[in-house]
Amino acid sequence: MSNVVIFTSNTCPYCVAAKDYLEEKGVSFTEKNIQTDRDARKELMSMGHMGVPVLLIDGEEIVGFDKAKIDQLLDK
Repeated sequence: MSNVVIFTSNTCPYCVAAKDYLEEKGVSFTEKNIQTDRDARKELMSMGHMGVPVLLIDGEEIVGFDKAKIDQLLDK
């Protein structure tokens, strides 16, 4: 089982799509909302990102909602 973290915001349609996709695949994940969690925002910025979604799958970053990349990392 992969360790999946997704950085999101309340107004991001791609975040919703990414979360829905993970749920459809039966993948559990930890959501870090940068609008409601100051520490999550700082963590995302320390990684060099300003936009969401950013997914971490077993430590590998995916910027944006990239189904092919998500599938590739989940199927390792």
